[in-house]
Amino acid sequence: MAQLQQSILRNRLLASLSPDDFVLVQPHLEAVSFGLREHLFRADQRITHVTFPEYGVASIVADTGEGRFEVGMVGSEGLVGAPIVLGVDRSPHTCLVQVAGEAFRIGAGELQAAMDHSPALRALLLRFVHTFIVQVSQTAYANAGYSVEERLARWLLMTHDRLEQDDMPITHEFMSIMLGARRPGVTLAVQMLEGAGAIRATRGRVRMRDRAKLEQIAGQSYGSPRGNTPTYSSSRSSEREMSGGLALLHEHSLPRSADTRSRR
Repeated sequence: MAQLQQSILRNRLLASLSPDDFVLVQPHLEAVSFGLREHLFRADQRITHVTFPEYGVASIVADTGEGRFEVGMVGSEGLVGAPIVLGVDRSPHTCLVQVAGEAFRIGAGELQAAMDHSPALRALLLRFVHTFIVQVSQTAYANAGYSVEERLARWLLMTHDRLEQDDMPITHEFMSIMLGARRPGVTLAVQMLEGAGAIRATRGRVRMRDRAKLEQIAGQSYGSPRGNTPTYSSSRSSEREMSGGLALLHEHSLPRSADTRSRR
């Protein structure tokens, strides 16, 4: 089997590793595909793998007596399985696929061994976990203080950030689940966003038409940190991306692990 080349990877965490750190994880990376609503891990069950999405979006959801709510999402900017980075093998939350895609995954034990070997790798992954915690906090703020229309606008912007394409395979039913809102309310919110010219919704798909308008509707619910996805200090992360919602504030941006700059 041909050796995996770091230069072809879309996942920003893997692409941002130093050559030495990539050598530690590369032999253990397994290419996988994941389907819509597939579970990557379940609440209170042992997390066996950490997944680095190349394409697609995974949702971290909380199940409560009042229903299921999304508390965070991950795409090609990061990893699924943050508890493993923190030395914990279970989570009270469930992770399921929001948009089908492809990824590389590594066994939890193999990743922990690599982090034990490299403090730089551990530091990089921990800083991603920090940005994810900030995203979860921002989601709680949005859920508490904003309307369904504003929250839907934020959620669509965050999904758009991670897919990096205007045509998004999303159903009304799934939006309802992720927002923890009744489907009729989500349908009305979609109609409002369509009436504003921000999106175009068809059966099973939403197309971004005017991102600036959607940002205006979302307001500070999207705000800063905008979209809550980290930027890594590499040639792959441009100033245009940072101004377009693909970064936290500059103080939250993630540097490459040690010696990476010598590679570029």
